[in-house]
Amino acid sequence: MLKDLSEIGHIVQNAMIFNPHNWKGISMDANSLLQTVRRLFALLEKRQIEYVLVGGIALLNYVEGRNTEDIDLIMASPDLTKLPEITVKSQENPYFARGTFNGLQIDILLTKNPLFRLIQQKYTVEHSFLEQTISMATIEGLLLLKLYALPSLYRQGSFVRVSVYENDIASLLYTYCPDHKALFETLKNYVSDNDMNSLQEIVHEIEQRIQRFQSGRAQ
Repeated sequence: MLKDLSEIGHIVQNAMIFNPHNWKGISMDANSLLQTVRRLFALLEKRQIEYVLVGGIALLNYVEGRNTEDIDLIMASPDLTKLPEITVKSQENPYFARGTFNGLQIDILLTKNPLFRLIQQKYTVEHSFLEQTISMATIEGLLLLKLYALPSLYRQGSFVRVSVYENDIASLLYTYCPDHKALFETLKNYVSDNDMNSLQEIVHEIEQRIQRFQSGRAQ
């Protein structure tokens, strides 16, 4: 479990430091990175921005072993305009934007996407940290986002990201045993029938892996 905002900074810092691609030069030292994370969430609160923390940082509140180099937020486009401090680097479609805040990368899932809007409205929980309260996706919210993204990642041929997302899904299913049938009932309104069939097969395979693991532990 995350205990305070400084842990978020440490997570991002460690991901940046231990990624070999970054060894030629890290743009921020530890102290400035921690302060950047604190300033970002303080700014979100001050401007009364409705946001939801998702992605690898949110996942770490529920399971161990995940790392990330950025912060992922669900946010509405009008709210993003209230944050000129975030420099938008790219926005390839109406649903995603990527920006930076004092050198910290931020991936933004925009609520023009109906599923992202649903997550913001119904699948969030507030976590109190030492410094403030953060709005974070629930376990079910994270699973919906991961499952929703998988078909696109398969079509892109992004094997590494597919592996990461499927491992995230497996970790959440194993640790919390959520009602994935209820999740599929929700998800069917946002993906095609073909994608839904593929996702059900993927989750079935993950459940079989979990069962084999549990059987091995019991021996």
